[in-house]
Amino acid sequence: MPVNPELQGRVFPPTSPYLVGREKVREFARAVLATSPLNFDVDAARAAGHADLVAPPTFPVVVQESTLAQLLAEPDAGIDFSRVVHGDQRFSYTRPVVAGDELTATLTVSSVKSLGAHSMVTAESVITDARGEHVVTAISTLVVRGDE
Repeated sequence: MPVNPELQGRVFPPTSPYLVGREKVREFARAVLATSPLNFDVDAARAAGHADLVAPPTFPVVVQESTLAQLLAEPDAGIDFSRVVHGDQRFSYTRPVVAGDELTATLTVSSVKSLGAHSMVTAESVITDARGEHVVTAISTLVVRGDE
Protein backbone atom coordinates (compact mmCIF):
# COMPACT_ATOMS: atom_id res chain seq x y z
CA MET A 1 0.00 0.00 0.00
CA PRO A 2 1.54 3.35 -1.00
CA VAL A 3 1.64 6.35 1.31
CA ASN A 4 -1.61 8.29 1.11
CA PRO A 5 -0.86 11.59 -0.69
CA GLU A 6 -3.88 13.15 1.06
CA LEU A 7 -1.81 13.20 4.26
CA GLN A 8 -0.19 16.39 2.98
CA GLY A 9 -1.54 19.32 4.96
CA ARG A 10 -3.05 17.15 7.69
CA VAL A 11 -2.71 18.58 11.19
CA PHE A 12 -2.78 16.26 14.20
CA PRO A 13 -4.07 17.13 17.68
CA PRO A 14 -1.55 18.62 20.12
CA THR A 15 0.30 16.12 22.30
CA SER A 16 -0.02 15.97 26.05
CA PRO A 17 2.40 18.37 27.75
CA TYR A 18 5.93 17.07 28.30
CA LEU A 19 7.68 18.41 31.40
CA VAL A 20 11.41 18.71 30.71
CA GLY A 21 13.27 17.38 33.75
CA ARG A 22 16.83 18.09 34.81
CA GLU A 23 17.79 14.43 34.86
CA LYS A 24 16.29 13.88 31.40
CA VAL A 25 18.43 16.77 30.10
CA ARG A 26 21.52 15.29 31.74
CA GLU A 27 20.75 11.76 30.48
CA PHE A 28 20.19 13.01 26.93
CA ALA A 29 23.36 15.11 27.09
CA ARG A 30 25.39 12.08 28.17
CA ALA A 31 23.81 9.96 25.43
CA VAL A 32 24.82 12.43 22.70
CA LEU A 33 28.24 13.02 24.27
CA ALA A 34 27.53 16.68 25.00
CA THR A 35 30.21 18.42 27.02
CA SER A 36 28.72 21.84 27.76
CA PRO A 37 28.38 22.64 31.46
CA LEU A 38 25.04 24.28 30.53
CA ASN A 39 23.66 20.75 30.09
CA PHE A 40 24.82 19.49 33.48
CA ASP A 41 25.38 22.33 35.95
CA VAL A 42 22.42 24.48 37.03
CA ASP A 43 24.70 27.23 38.37
CA ALA A 44 26.57 27.42 35.05
CA ALA A 45 23.28 27.57 33.11
CA ARG A 46 21.94 30.32 35.36
CA ALA A 47 25.20 32.27 35.14
CA ALA A 48 24.78 32.16 31.35
CA GLY A 49 21.30 33.69 31.69
CA HIS A 50 19.12 30.58 31.48
CA ALA A 51 16.41 29.65 33.98
CA ASP A 52 17.76 26.11 34.38
CA LEU A 53 19.75 23.41 32.57
CA VAL A 54 19.82 23.85 28.80
CA ALA A 55 18.91 20.80 26.73
CA PRO A 56 21.22 19.80 23.85
CA PRO A 57 20.03 21.04 20.44
CA THR A 58 18.64 17.65 19.38
CA PHE A 59 16.61 17.12 22.58
CA PRO A 60 13.28 18.09 20.94
CA VAL A 61 13.22 14.68 19.23
CA VAL A 62 12.07 13.38 22.62
CA VAL A 63 8.98 15.60 22.40
CA GLN A 64 8.55 15.10 18.65
CA GLU A 65 8.44 11.32 19.08
CA SER A 66 4.82 11.39 20.25
CA THR A 67 3.76 13.44 17.22
CA LEU A 68 5.42 11.00 14.85
CA ALA A 69 3.69 8.15 16.68
CA GLN A 70 0.36 9.82 15.82
CA LEU A 71 1.34 9.93 12.16
CA LEU A 72 2.53 6.32 12.06
CA ALA A 73 -0.66 5.13 13.78
CA GLU A 74 -2.96 6.98 11.37
CA PRO A 75 -5.14 4.24 9.81
CA ASP A 76 -5.28 5.72 6.31
CA ALA A 77 -1.64 6.86 6.14
CA GLY A 78 -0.36 3.82 4.30
CA ILE A 79 2.91 3.95 6.25
CA ASP A 80 4.34 0.56 7.15
CA PHE A 81 6.77 1.32 9.99
CA SER A 82 8.89 -1.73 9.11
CA ARG A 83 9.69 0.03 5.82
CA VAL A 84 10.53 3.46 7.29
CA VAL A 85 14.01 4.98 7.27
CA HIS A 86 14.65 8.34 8.93
CA GLY A 87 15.91 10.49 6.06
CA ASP A 88 16.48 13.92 7.60
CA GLN A 89 16.09 15.89 10.83
CA ARG A 90 16.23 19.66 11.31
CA PHE A 91 15.39 22.13 14.06
CA SER A 92 14.38 25.78 13.92
CA TYR A 93 14.65 27.46 17.32
CA THR A 94 13.12 30.57 18.86
CA ARG A 95 14.87 29.83 22.15
CA PRO A 96 16.65 26.90 23.84
CA VAL A 97 14.73 24.17 25.66
CA VAL A 98 15.45 24.34 29.39
CA ALA A 99 14.61 22.10 32.34
CA GLY A 100 11.23 23.09 33.72
CA ASP A 101 9.71 23.77 30.30
CA GLU A 102 6.30 22.21 29.75
CA LEU A 103 6.21 21.53 26.02
CA THR A 104 3.35 20.63 23.70
CA ALA A 105 3.81 19.63 20.06
CA THR A 106 1.50 19.78 17.07
CA LEU A 107 2.41 17.89 13.91
CA THR A 108 1.57 18.96 10.37
CA VAL A 109 2.41 16.81 7.36
CA SER A 110 4.06 19.37 5.10
CA SER A 111 4.94 17.16 2.15
CA VAL A 112 4.28 13.73 0.65
CA LYS A 113 6.36 12.90 -2.43
CA SER A 114 6.54 9.73 -4.47
CA LEU A 115 9.88 8.63 -5.84
CA GLY A 116 9.15 5.58 -7.92
CA ALA A 117 7.95 2.91 -5.52
CA HIS A 118 9.21 4.90 -2.53
CA SER A 119 7.71 7.87 -0.68
CA MET A 120 9.12 10.74 1.32
CA VAL A 121 6.96 12.20 4.08
CA THR A 122 8.06 15.47 5.69
CA ALA A 123 6.42 16.35 8.99
CA GLU A 124 6.83 19.51 11.05
CA SER A 125 6.27 19.40 14.80
CA VAL A 126 5.74 22.87 16.21
CA ILE A 127 6.71 22.78 19.88
CA THR A 128 5.39 25.47 22.22
CA ASP A 129 5.76 26.18 25.93
CA ALA A 130 3.05 26.41 28.60
CA ARG A 131 2.30 30.01 27.55
CA GLY A 132 1.73 28.84 23.97
CA GLU A 133 4.91 30.55 22.77
CA HIS A 134 7.02 28.91 20.06
CA VAL A 135 10.20 27.22 21.27
CA VAL A 136 11.32 25.05 18.36
CA THR A 137 10.03 23.41 15.20
CA ALA A 138 11.35 19.89 14.60
CA ILE A 139 11.23 18.82 10.96
CA SER A 140 11.59 15.15 10.04
CA THR A 141 11.65 13.48 6.67
CA LEU A 142 10.71 9.82 6.67
CA VAL A 143 11.53 7.63 3.68
CA VAL A 144 9.02 4.84 3.21
CA ARG A 145 10.43 2.08 1.06
CA GLY A 146 7.98 0.67 -1.44
CA ASP A 147 7.80 -2.77 -2.95
CA GLU A 148 10.81 -3.46 -5.11
